[in-house]
Amino acid sequence: MIRGFFMKGFKFKGIAAGIKKDGRKDLGIIFSEKPAAAAALFTKNKVAAAPVILGRERIKKGFLQAVVVNSGNANCCTGQRGMEDAVETAEIAAECLGVSEALVMVSSTGVIGAPLPMEIIRKNIPDLTRDMDLNFIDDFSIAILTTDKSAKISRGKGSIRGKEFFVTGVAKGSGMIRPDMATMLAFVCTDLDISADILKLSLKNSCDRSFNRISVDGDTSTNDTVIALANGMSGAVAENREDYMQFQEILDTVLLDLSRMIVKDGEGATKLAEIIVRGAATPYDAYRAAEAISQSNLVKTALYGEDPNWGRIVAAAGRSGAAMDPEKLDLKFDDVVLVKKGVWLGEEAEKKAAEIMKNHELRIILDLNMGKCTDFFVFCDFSENYVKINADYRS
Repeated sequence: MIRGFFMKGFKFKGIAAGIKKDGRKDLGIIFSEKPAAAAALFTKNKVAAAPVILGRERIKKGFLQAVVVNSGNANCCTGQRGMEDAVETAEIAAECLGVSEALVMVSSTGVIGAPLPMEIIRKNIPDLTRDMDLNFIDDFSIAILTTDKSAKISRGKGSIRGKEFFVTGVAKGSGMIRPDMATMLAFVCTDLDISADILKLSLKNSCDRSFNRISVDGDTSTNDTVIALANGMSGAVAENREDYMQFQEILDTVLLDLSRMIVKDGEGATKLAEIIVRGAATPYDAYRAAEAISQSNLVKTALYGEDPNWGRIVAAAGRSGAAMDPEKLDLKFDDVVLVKKGVWLGEEAEKKAAEIMKNHELRIILDLNMGKCTDFFVFCDFSENYVKINADYRS
């Protein structure tokens, strides 16, 4: 939490509308007091939810003023009715807020296949759009959750020519997480004045270094959305490369923080691990090897069992398609070297590595010794609770 957090011009709210059967908050809103420059990235899944399809069109103009988010229902695979419901949700919110419908985006997350309960949406949006406040961001962060155990908020601040500005990110995600625009939902607000084109480029760059470098279970959601809004109300204006780079650095930090929260909160997860692949011949090789290791169920279960089964790690790298020579590989768990030039260093090294694996967070470093390229992924373990959560999800 940053002391003196006074991001200007944004308001939030989250309520329990009754979409979820258990009475938890399930309907939220972000509102900017003036139209904001906007950018968004969406799922790469060809089965895309109605709000994603609508959002892809609305974001083209580069401006938004409000985002309405519901949890408990994905509004996906709901046909023409789903599109009509997404449009109507935006229409109702726009009318209540007194803004153009074209400036309202909607997002949904939850169970696929069931129509949105529009009678609940119609009834509750008027209340949702009243008495919004910056301080209600916590309620909003809770209203967008599904199987998450905790809300996810990250903040950063900067200063341009004596004018202070803030960047705030809110995310949800716990399952269906893999590097294809990985998070379920994320929303970034800043009171910096920055163009929509630069905002879009910055958002893509940050997502590539954060949400596209995490994995929980290797599944890609139908609803994945990241939206960034910049309303310029701080008075700080990004005008040159130095300004843009400062914003980029803050945005990177906020989104990486959120992405790690998502992995740490992964369904059934007990450990967070970072795999760093060094010494790759090309950036592509480094990426592919790290990705393959992070998504290996055998590596994930070994992590849960606190077993330094290094053979699973190098085997995953070996099938990734990355260029490598098994006789050149070095492998470390934090600062403990377990494999040198492709050869296991024995039981004493393995005992030390096993101690490292008892930690809730750890780092695995694989050096291919083939070049100078490096990449990373953040991932979690697989436990029996992952199976239980997803077996009971619709029950």
